[in-house]
This record gives sequence, C-alpha cells and structure tokens, in this order.
Amino acid sequence: MTDKHSNSDDAHQERDDQLVFQNPVDRYPTIEPPVQDQPEPGLDAELEPQTDRGEFSYRGTGRLEGRKALITGADSGIGAAVAIAFAKEGADVALNYLPAEEEDAQWVKGVIQDAGRTAVLLPGDLMDREFCEKLPDDAARELGGLDILVNNAGKQIAVESLEELSDEQVVETFTVNIIAMFRITRAALTHMPAGSSIINTTSVQAYNPSPTLLDYASTKAAINNFTKGLAQQLAPKGIRVNAVAPGPFWTPLQVTDGQPKEDLPEFGKQTPIGRAGQPTELAPAYVFLASPESSYVMGETLNVNGGSPTP
Repeated sequence: MTDKHSNSDDAHQERDDQLVFQNPVDRYPTIEPPVQDQPEPGLDAELEPQTDRGEFSYRGTGRLEGRKALITGADSGIGAAVAIAFAKEGADVALNYLPAEEEDAQWVKGVIQDAGRTAVLLPGDLMDREFCEKLPDDAARELGGLDILVNNAGKQIAVESLEELSDEQVVETFTVNIIAMFRITRAALTHMPAGSSIINTTSVQAYNPSPTLLDYASTKAAINNFTKGLAQQLAPKGIRVNAVAPGPFWTPLQVTDGQPKEDLPEFGKQTPIGRAGQPTELAPAYVFLASPESSYVMGETLNVNGGSPTP
C-alpha cells in the first residue's frame, strides 16, 4: 500500500532537491486544489493534492548538528517541513501539535527517526495557559536541552464580514497565534543559553491583509512587532529572535476554512511566480535563522512569498 504522505517518483524527487540548480517557476506545478473541507485542525494525510514537506527533497548539510529544537504546530504543513529540515541538518526535535493531529505527527516522527535524530511528541492545546508554560520544560527535559524555539502554530478562519466575526473566534485566534507565543517564549528562556535562536512564523497577511482574515492578519502584524521588540531585549544575552513571513503555502490550514472554499482552485496563482508554495520551500529560511551563520541577523522578518512586494 502506498503511504499517502509519500512521494515515490525518483525523477520528481531529484528535481525537487533544494540544492539543485532549477527554475523556481516550475520547480513545482501550479496546483488547482479541488474544493474540499476538513474540520479543524486538519490533516496533511487527507489533503488533496499532497504537499512536499521535505521527506525526499530536503538535503541537509550538518548546519544544526547537536542542536535541540521545539516546534509548535509541527505535525503538518510548515511546521512539519521545518522539523524534517532541522532533523536532516542534525538537530533533535520536540513536536507540539493538537491530539487530533496524531496521524500526521507520527509520520513526521518517522521521517525524523529515519534521518537518525530524536523526535519527541508533545501533544497539547495552546489555548491552555498551563500547557504553554510547561511545554518548554517538557521539551528541554526530553531532549536534554533547548536552544531553538520555533513558534509556528496558528489558527486561521476566513469570515466574510466583521459583523459575522464572533468574539469567541477573535479570542481563540489571538490566544493561539500571539498570546501563546508570549507564554511559551517566556518559559523557554529559562532553558536557552547564549547562541540560541527563536523564530516566529508571521505572514504576508501582516502587510497585505485579506478582508476575510481580519483577526488572523492582526495577530500576524502583532507577531512582527513582538519579534522586533524581543530581539532588542535579548540581543545582549546572545539569543537571537527573528521571524519568517510565508505567502500562500499549500497546507491543511487552507482547507479548514482558512480560505473561502470557492477560492481553493486558484490558491497561490496571484503571486508573481504564479503558484502556491510547498512547505519544504520555507524550511531553508528557518534553518538559516536557526544556524550560527546568521549570527548578526536579529529582529529580521524573512519574506518567503513568491515575489509579492512587502515593506
């Protein structure tokens, strides 16, 4: 039986290697996802078409050898791609995700172990303050330390008008996307030595908000501000804080009401490159910001969005 998560086409894998010279326009085909729906939080295993999270296409070069990373939202999409890339670069990784995402998390764990690294599973809900505050402790205990934190988990639900946007959704979106980031980062700092790296996932929505994503886009702008302020605060301690701002990437977030259903077939085509991104195309940005080679990069937001102009 073919693993729904796997891509076994050898020629496709070779073309997708991020270190091979290639035309970015056609590195991946322009997808036209069928109209589909998954309940939150969604699974990569059920996504059509499937994503590339780097199982075959990401080739590590030892840039994170011996490092210890905690990644939130690490079961699927961007978080999964980052976890796989970190492992292939030599890091051990603690994966946080919702219990409903266990199937995807187990798959990522398998890929990390195949790379010869340790994967620690830490399921739990970032709406829970106590869970957020103990998550870095659990990661540091299981990994034997902690020197990379990737705040990646996010909630995104499209709503057509402000009148339809409920207080409950606003509170949940802000709690998961930015308040949890404060709580987790604060707790992680007790474990992180000089040389550590904190990387937050923001979005092109911070600069160019969609009218249907008012609450989500607002949190992403807040993440940019949090990143720049915290970077100044922690720089003297030798802890670097940066962010990555993805554009339209094909992940389960899009089919759990992250986009209006009727817009899915055109997802990503509005970018200058003309297609949606695949999660593995984001991973090198996180690897760069986590690695010592970016030692003078602090408070930066790397935009990975297919050419869309940003400030």
